[in-house]
Order: sequence, then structure tokens, then C-alpha cells
Amino acid sequence: MDSDNCLYYLRLIDSKKIPIPIISKLLREFGSAKALMELPRSKFQDLGFDNTQIDLLRHTSSKADWQRNTQVALEWAGKEWNYLVCYESQHYPSLLREIDSPPPLLFVRGSLSALGGRHFALVGSRRATIYGKKNAYWMAQELSKAGLQICSGLASGIDSKAHEGALDSGRKTIAVIGTGIDSVYPSRNKKLAERIVENGALVSEFPIGTPPYPSNFPRRNRIISGLALGTLVVEANIKSGSLITARLAMEQNRDVFAVPGPIASPQSRGCHHLIKQGAKLVEEPADILEELGVVHQCTRTTRDETCTRKLGAESDAVSEFAALKAIDHQGCLFQAIQDECDLNIQELNSQLIKLEAAGLVRQQGGRYFRLD
Repeated sequence: MDSDNCLYYLRLIDSKKIPIPIISKLLREFGSAKALMELPRSKFQDLGFDNTQIDLLRHTSSKADWQRNTQVALEWAGKEWNYLVCYESQHYPSLLREIDSPPPLLFVRGSLSALGGRHFALVGSRRATIYGKKNAYWMAQELSKAGLQICSGLASGIDSKAHEGALDSGRKTIAVIGTGIDSVYPSRNKKLAERIVENGALVSEFPIGTPPYPSNFPRRNRIISGLALGTLVVEANIKSGSLITARLAMEQNRDVFAVPGPIASPQSRGCHHLIKQGAKLVEEPADILEELGVVHQCTRTTRDETCTRKLGAESDAVSEFAALKAIDHQGCLFQAIQDECDLNIQELNSQLIKLEAAGLVRQQGGRYFRLD
């Protein structure tokens, strides 16, 4: 961390009356916060700033508050695994610097080298279905193995499964959060956040102590998409914040992908909307890798292999797969399964019991639901 340079950036983000998009445009024009703040007062006036804004930028007002906030940030950055990465730093992600409104300063906890990976965004609904969670985990694992570094937002549902899939494959992942770097939201993801710090990084543009204001999350979405070569929406309803991330990715001239789902599921409508708007339909990780020009042999039989392991070697896996394939994630009646498999009642009952015991099927309200 270059403390002298960071002081200028901490002053910038403390100047809350000046919108970040304006600060970003000024940084692009003048190159650094130091160069910007050393401009003569007349130049600021020519640029359209009022006297209050000029005083904030030139550190002639709110000095006590600024010093306190700066001290807190510098003390935080002095601890192990904590970093302040400013716009002009060599560690600042190059793709992020290209967007219309790059954050002037990043608070990073974890591995600084994680910022330099080939990032791919994977996002989706907080209220994800089992179908969505399974696909998010599978996609994240395969894309990570292919050399793409998954970035997401540490939210419940799809985001969490994306991070877990990357971590479980032994790769790094980045979580862009909508709070100050000193807190985790939602709190139930604290253990996941700790894993990410050990194998990747938490990233925030918000000053330390910033609570999870609702307006923070749409704002941080531009960072998720801005870091990445492309964005995949795995599952989302039509009003999901994930569609904001997808829209931002399109505006940033990045590829957008979407996973289709059951037509009756509200959590699929956002993805279907994106596909209608031109997002690339994804059935397997290879669809993304081919589009990005990444050569990798994906695992195409993961589901069958998982089923075989869960059922055990002593089971008649072939016939039980027949029963399993007759059950979908929306639920099937016993009679419909029997008609599809052409099994008698005793045989089908036996197989359904084994499938439930293996955690591949759930019975509820007279219907059987597939869980894999």
C-alpha cells in the first residue's frame, strides 16, 4: 500500500457530495487523485464544481471527520491480508478500470494476486431453487477448473453456491460486497467469507463501517460485471438484481449468458427474458468456454457419477436411474412415474425408498421431486 497516494483517494471517497461517476471521469482525465486535488481552485470552478465541493476536495472543510475516517482506514490496511488498492495502482484490475464508473479505491481483504485473475461473474437469485443451486455449483466448478476465476456477490442462494463451487475445486474466488469491508452480509455467510479470504478476496468500494443499505447492492453490481470477461445469470425472477448486473455487463460491452429453466418457475423468467434480449443460452459450461475461446475438457457425466456414488455399488443403478429420470424438479405423481418406467408398484416403491435414502428424491404432498 502506498500510504501517500491512498490519502488522496480516502479524501475523494469521503467527499460524499461529489458522485462517484464524476470522480471516475476526473480520474480518467487527470490520471490520479493527487493530480486532481492539486488543481488550482479556478480549474475546479471551470469544471463546474461549487465552493462546497471544492472545499471538500481541497481538504478545507470537515477536516476532523476526514482525519478520523482516514485513520480508521489506514489502521485497517495495516493489518495482515488487508489492502487499499487505488485507481492508479498496478494491482487495480485492468478490466474494471475500463468501465464508465470505476471505483476510485478498493478495500481488499485476502489475496492481492486474486485481483489479477481472468474473472467470470456468476450471479442469480437469493431465493434459488435446488435446480438453480446445483447448476450454479456445477458451472462454477467447471469454469474454475478451466482457469476462469469466479466472482460474485456473497449473497444467499446462487452467489453462495458459485463461491462454494470455485472453492471446492481448489481455485480462488472474489466476492464483491455491498457493505464496508469490515462486515459480512448476510451474517450467515461469515464462514464462507472466511474461506474466500483464505482462497481469494473480499472486495468493497464502501468506507469501513458502511452498513448494508439497499442502494449499495445495485451499485456494487457494476463492479462484479466490470471485473469479468462475461456474466452468467443462473436463475432469477423478472425483478431480480441479477438482471441489473446483466444489463450493466451489456453496457460494459461484456458477454452475457443465461441458464434456461422450467417455464412454470418464476425463478426462470429473468433468465428467459435475458435470452429473448440476446443473452447466450447456456446448457453446460462448454457453451461459455467456447464463446470465450477457452480450451478445456469439461466433465459431462458429473450427475450420473454422483448418483452412482450415492446409490452405492450394491444397487441396481441402471433401473434406479430409470426411475430417477422419470422424476423432474417440479414434482411427479406416483402414477406418472410408474407409467414412464413401466414398473410394478412393489418395484417402484423399493426404488423410490432407495432414491430418498440417497438424497436424490424428496416426497412431499403426494409428489416426488428430483433433488440432484
